[in-house]
Amino acid sequence: MTDPKEGYIVIIGSGLIGRSWAMVFASGGFQVRLYDIIKEQVTAALEDIRKQMDELTKSGMLRGSLNADQQISLLSGSSDLKTALEGAIFIQECVPENLELKLKIFSDLDAHVNNTAIISSSTSCLSPSKIFNGLRHVKNCIVAHPVNPPYYVPLVELVPHPQTDPITVEKTYHLMKKIGQSPVKLMKETDGFVLNRLQYAVISEAWRLVQDEVITPRDVDIVMSEGLGMRYAFLGPLETAHLNAEGFKSYCERYGESIQRVLKNSGPVSNFSSDAMIQTIFVYLQALWDEQPDKSDQLTERREWRDACLSHLAKLKKEMKKE
Repeated sequence: MTDPKEGYIVIIGSGLIGRSWAMVFASGGFQVRLYDIIKEQVTAALEDIRKQMDELTKSGMLRGSLNADQQISLLSGSSDLKTALEGAIFIQECVPENLELKLKIFSDLDAHVNNTAIISSSTSCLSPSKIFNGLRHVKNCIVAHPVNPPYYVPLVELVPHPQTDPITVEKTYHLMKKIGQSPVKLMKETDGFVLNRLQYAVISEAWRLVQDEVITPRDVDIVMSEGLGMRYAFLGPLETAHLNAEGFKSYCERYGESIQRVLKNSGPVSNFSSDAMIQTIFVYLQALWDEQPDKSDQLTERREWRDACLSHLAKLKKEMKKE
């Protein structure tokens, strides 16, 4: 357990991402203070975290060396920002993806935070220059973009502002490693960061293949979940290519021309405003829900199933790395 004198991790926002981040930091033994503007939301979030930890304990999937009661004892809540920031060493903002709201939050944080605390944002696509420009503590600011939900998926993209102190990057990197996440450092800003650029390319091509009547929505999802996704759960695209030939140079020599030909024929960026395509994909997804025995809260049920799968996969990956 982290020495209490080390200070608090402060989570700004008590929604799904904020709760998951709070659980991650508590699993690493840190004192965590969860802030939200409405007191009742903080109370509800802490109650939900307790329930989640109890379920994780039952399933043997609780992260960290501390038991659930010990982790819960590290959590507290506040609806007063100035109080929440007392003793803060690291602040993780988790409010909705709204630029105006984030600018307001960071302005408030800038006014109350001490000179050593790191201010981090969970934003998934807003560049650091858009949300940190002009802040007095800009050298302490960084984007730490998690994958939803961070408790089950360890990747964190670290994206510095041009004025971010390199020490801030290193401290954030080591903190993420300490709590069991898998941080990567972006050397400069790029629109959408890295995960979303890769994800959007896949979604765009999936859309295009369905739209061109090459494949059904159900089957394109199977191609990923039972094909590429099986590899990518353990290997990235570059190492996958390396292993699919006699090394990466051999792969480029064998398949480089084919890759260029296919990409040139892929067509323009997909238009995601097509009502007909949206309806086609909706019908496919609705059919998935119809297969479920309990349809009372389909999204929640499916998210819980997803999280359980991710938890088991994370455990398997951890065991595989030990071998």
